[in-house]
Order: sequence, then structure tokens, then C-alpha cells
Amino acid sequence: MNKNDVWMIYGTEYKEMTKRILEASDLSEMIADKDCRIGIKPNLVSPSEASYGATTHPEVVAGIIEYLREHGCTQIVMLESSWVGDKTSDALLVCGYDRLSEQYGVEFLDLQKDGSRIYDCAGMDINICDEAKKLDFLINVPVLKGHCQTKMTCALKNMKGLIPNKEKRHFHSMGLHKPIAHLNTGVHQDFIVVDNICGDLDFEDGGHPVQMDRIMTFADPVLCDAFACRMLHYTKKDVPYVELAEKLGVGSADIAHAKMHNLNEQDRAVRKNAREILRSERKIVAVKDTVQEVESCSACYGSLIPALDRLKEEGLLDHLTDKISIGQGYRGKSGKLGVGSCTREFTFSCKGCPPTEEEIYNFLKGYIAEA
Repeated sequence: MNKNDVWMIYGTEYKEMTKRILEASDLSEMIADKDCRIGIKPNLVSPSEASYGATTHPEVVAGIIEYLREHGCTQIVMLESSWVGDKTSDALLVCGYDRLSEQYGVEFLDLQKDGSRIYDCAGMDINICDEAKKLDFLINVPVLKGHCQTKMTCALKNMKGLIPNKEKRHFHSMGLHKPIAHLNTGVHQDFIVVDNICGDLDFEDGGHPVQMDRIMTFADPVLCDAFACRMLHYTKKDVPYVELAEKLGVGSADIAHAKMHNLNEQDRAVRKNAREILRSERKIVAVKDTVQEVESCSACYGSLIPALDRLKEEGLLDHLTDKISIGQGYRGKSGKLGVGSCTREFTFSCKGCPPTEEEIYNFLKGYIAEA
């Protein structure tokens, strides 16, 4: 598979689809040493089933494992860490990766329990988990979905699961885009299998899945994310870490010279319907006039957004006259209305690190009622 190749397949037999697209992509030819240590990195951001729109379908990873085994690869591990606020061990159980590990005899490495070291990533010091640096070949299996802070997330941002929680918090204090780009100079993705089956087009922790029934493969993570931007009707400038990664030499965002390969050439109607779904279903919530965000973590901000969406649907959001403060930038500061433990000094604060969507919803609904 060349760097500018893009392979795509549609269907509902996810494991077999995965094996078929890997065969077409000639993945085995990219792995020169079949005895090398291969890591499979899914997205298990939180303990929610893949059908919810946030996490990688275990059937896709099962297809990867079977394909690798059938082509003589034996040193395979899965590795991941959930976002700050959830435990990887919980996601492992809910998402079915404990059963996957047992079925195939493939170890799952919980990176929240791993050690880490600081590496120079193109001029930025970043803590990276030890097990991630032990890999010889990394297969990234992100979910193509929306994100409440970076608009979308796919291959490049999925590498955040290879850093410890303290570094994830640090990333948010730096604004996400620049550190995400620099991280990808320190962790090399060799192959990307994109789970575009039913990702939530608004929120990284799911809740509003949009059925697409599509799997894609890439050899270039920057091309992958540039392609994902176009699919979600964003430009590269809308998602700054894509162009930043390109400037750092991680890959190319030149979609114009991408070579498309469709394994379901006969299913033109299916593909057309998928494009129409993307145009009509995405409903990013506009909250700029409601929220004052400074260095917030994804888990906290990700709980706030759907809570605000619920209030908006009920016609209550228009009655909120005070802005909501959220993020690490408010630690030790006073104010009126805040969400998360970082705003504990505020007059009205929804405690929790992070608080749940339900807690924020009930807190804000009560606040509006008493205003």
C-alpha cells in the first residue's frame, strides 16, 4: 500500500470486511519481519459499547488479529488508555476487549497502569507510555467521529491514548492542536484502519451514532485526517493539528493526489446515501455564547456539550443568562457559574472530575429554574 492510497469498503459483516480490506491493502507486505512486535491501538475513550458511536468495534480488531495470524504474525498486543475520568479496565469489559483478548490469546495492555518517559518530539517534550515505544509496527484503529473541542477526531488524535493521564491534562492546558501534532512525530503509525461504522458526528464520547457501515485503510495518518475533515465538511484549517502535523513531516494532507480504491464498486447507491447522511445528520452544538472554556479536559467538556444540547432541545438554554466557566484555567479562581472541580471556588459550581452529563444537566436545569 502506498502513502497516497485510500481503500474503502461498505457492509455489515465487520470482521470479514476488515479481513477483505486488509488483503486488498497488502498489509502483510508492509510487515517485513513477521516476528516483530505488532501493536493494535483501538479507541476505547470510555466504557460504552461501539454501537453508541464512541469506541472501536471489537469485530474490526478481531478481523485484524485473524488476518495477522493467517499471515504468520504472532507477536501481537492490544494497547490503549481511556480518557481522564474513566478507567481503561472498565472500557475493556464494556467494549468486549476482555473477551477478545481471551478468545485470541492476545494481551491487552492497560496504559493507565504503564510507566512513561519524556521524549523530544520535534522540539516539544512529551511523556509517552513505555509499551508504546516497544512496538515495531503500530496499527491504529480510530473511530471517525466528531469532537467537542477539535471538531473531529480520527488517526492523529487517537495517539493520545498512548500517553499517561498527567500528559493528557497537560495537552489540554496547551490547547490540544499543537501537542497532538508534535506527539505524532514521537509515535509512528504504520497503518490505519478507520472504523467509520457508526461514529457520533458531534461528540467523542458517543450518544448520537450515525450509521455509515464503512471501513477505510490508510498508510498516512495526515492524509487520513485530511480525508476525514473533507468527509465531515470541514477544511484542514478548521482542524489545525492536521496542517501542523504536515508541517512537522508526519505525512501529507494532499487529498488531490490521493488514489481511491472502492471494494464495493457496485454499491454506488450505498455510498451516495452515506454522503447524504453526513450532510444532513451532523449537528454541532453552538455554545460559544454560552461557555467560557480555558484549558478544559475532553471528558469534562464532553459531558457539558450534550447537557447543553438537551437544555436547548427543551427550550431552556435561552433562559441561561450567565456564561458557564469550565477548565483548568479556573483553578483557585472565583466566579459565578462553573462546571467541574476546577471551578469549586465559584458561587455556583457543579462538582466532579468530571461530572457526568446527567449531573450537569440537572445542575443547570435547577440553576435556570431558580434564576
